[in-house]
Amino acid sequence: MTRIVEHVSPHAIYIAMGIVIASLFLISCNSSKPGNNADQDTDKLPGLTTVNHPEWSKNATIYEVNIRQFTEEGTFDAFSAHIPRLKEMGIDILWLMPVHPIGEKNRKGTLGSYYAVKDYKGLNPEFGDADDFSALVQTAHENGMKVILDWVANHTAWDHAWIDEHPEWYTKDEDGNLVSPFDWSDVADLNYDEPGLHKAMIDALEYWVREFDIDGYRCDVAGMVPVEFWDTARMALDNIKPVFMLAEAEDAPLIVSAFDMEYGWEFHHIMNHVAKGDLDADSIQAYFDRQMRRFPRGAYKMNFTSNHDENSWNGTVWERMGDGAYAFAVLSSTVPGMPLVYTGQEAGLDKRLEFFEKDQVEWKEHPFFDLYKALFELKHENKALWNGEFGGSFIRLESSDQSNIYAFVREKEDDKVVAIFNLSDQEGEYEVSGKYLAGEYTVFMSDETVSLSDKETMTLTPWEYRVYYK
Repeated sequence: MTRIVEHVSPHAIYIAMGIVIASLFLISCNSSKPGNNADQDTDKLPGLTTVNHPEWSKNATIYEVNIRQFTEEGTFDAFSAHIPRLKEMGIDILWLMPVHPIGEKNRKGTLGSYYAVKDYKGLNPEFGDADDFSALVQTAHENGMKVILDWVANHTAWDHAWIDEHPEWYTKDEDGNLVSPFDWSDVADLNYDEPGLHKAMIDALEYWVREFDIDGYRCDVAGMVPVEFWDTARMALDNIKPVFMLAEAEDAPLIVSAFDMEYGWEFHHIMNHVAKGDLDADSIQAYFDRQMRRFPRGAYKMNFTSNHDENSWNGTVWERMGDGAYAFAVLSSTVPGMPLVYTGQEAGLDKRLEFFEKDQVEWKEHPFFDLYKALFELKHENKALWNGEFGGSFIRLESSDQSNIYAFVREKEDDKVVAIFNLSDQEGEYEVSGKYLAGEYTVFMSDETVSLSDKETMTLTPWEYRVYYK
């Protein structure tokens, strides 16, 4: 049948429940089309995900690769030379932004958007050919890393062959004209009321797993595609090999049986607001309390301080988080969830990368590389920081200033991590306490050992963090 849609803003306004100053949360989460996943009653969802996570994902980290901007050449081959360096930093999953040919009709900018896909089984010739791509995947696998592809299931370029061959697979307005989702004028919206579309899309997803041995997908605006499609696609892919699926969404039904992990959009925006002084540390705990109520146990969250959208459209970590950038990198790597690093962050990326043009990252030594390396080594070795149910408990510690100090303990078996953050631009003397605080620990990024009691007084400089582990 023909589905009628209205044109609305490309980003839904996400109101964080339980936060008094909800007007601060202009969250760029994904809207859902009428009848899709957002309408489902999360109270009826099972308390535990049924997804069988690949074993290798239990303590994994993830890195988003922008092939176009990564090197001067902007090719698969040129990027492959960086894989050993990323392995040294502790990266386990390489998420490649879309590698497909980009549509020319209604193209934005000179080079177009990765997300205007012209051929789901093709490769962007600017990046290289099938042999080059296969070599990239092989190099990653030889380095013990996994590769997932960015998949754009919600829409295609206007010059995709389906436009002529299967116009019934596209959404139409009341006059029968194909339409774009929101104001994304370079793409045409797909209509998942059509069974033939489901079959063709799953066939394309299977192709890359069968032919190139990729390890899964990051799925663009996943909440705008029916969860029933994703459930079926996941089963089909797992029949080939165990895959890892990441949803660009915060939509609980998607992580029941289709996706291993969803975005931590809300947490990301809370961190931005805390950095600007609009929110305080209590808002972080309120977020995790909400997650306990709505989030199927065992599913993963992806935590990030930047990604391609945030960097290009909302600013660098320095613009959004200022002097707190290091503290939030540590926070997002130690709370429950899988940490993401975006192209160039480890080099201190200090510019907004152009989205539709060539704009190469400036690679240089930066403290972020060593910080991420140490964080990810800790995550790999300390079970308290593992993902989902593989990881440890998460208990907030008391402090003399709950508005500015965020401190917590995570523990699993014999492993334990204590993290203390001054999430403000004010230096002060603070008391941190709790029965789980006491113990003998190693200081993060140091060989020093310390003994903590169940009540400690410490002076913390603005945005200072302290991490202890055993």
